[in-house]
Amino acid sequence: MRAIQKIRQNITQEEFNYTQVMEVLKDYKKPRDVINTLLKSEDIIRVKKGLYVFGDIWRRVPYSRELLANLIYGPSVISADFVLSNSGLIPEKVTTITSVTTGRSRKFETPFGNYTYKQLSSNRFGFGVEIHESGNSRYFSANPLKALADKIWLDKRFLPTSPKSYKIYLFDDLRIDADILKDYIERDFIEQLAGVYSARKINWLTEFLIKEFSAK
Repeated sequence: MRAIQKIRQNITQEEFNYTQVMEVLKDYKKPRDVINTLLKSEDIIRVKKGLYVFGDIWRRVPYSRELLANLIYGPSVISADFVLSNSGLIPEKVTTITSVTTGRSRKFETPFGNYTYKQLSSNRFGFGVEIHESGNSRYFSANPLKALADKIWLDKRFLPTSPKSYKIYLFDDLRIDADILKDYIERDFIEQLAGVYSARKINWLTEFLIKEFSAK
């Protein structure tokens, strides 16, 4: 059995790491050389150091860019622009996957797209996290309202002067779809969000949302 066949037989997901490959190849004399050969033949493709996906010929199902976002740098949760786009809150199609992390901010350019990570404190990072499915994979993503708060918090260009400032920013600058946003408004969640962030910029956001949509 060829090395790639053995790897494919033992690793069920399309996304996998160096440790998993080395475990499959533990009986080979030079497993690192085997990995390099597989990379050259594109039987496997490197996403970043220590992280791979199967090449086209060996792929059983499409790989998940969202799961890769969680794996490339962590701990991380997909948030901000990418979630706003995917949920239909903003009209633009966002190709770079944006995430938040407790680590330092980073950017990665990979064969499978670009990924950005913005730093948040641990208490802000861990709130509003949801588990989503992409094919056979599961990944962590922020609730759309939390993603909006992350976007606003991380946007240093937006300097609000009062809750009223958010109307122009949300509906003119970001072009948020008010009808879709309304579906995500839950007063309990908004109040928890304000408490987690404990910052005027997000307090004003939540105050505006409650008043604008009469959250119940």
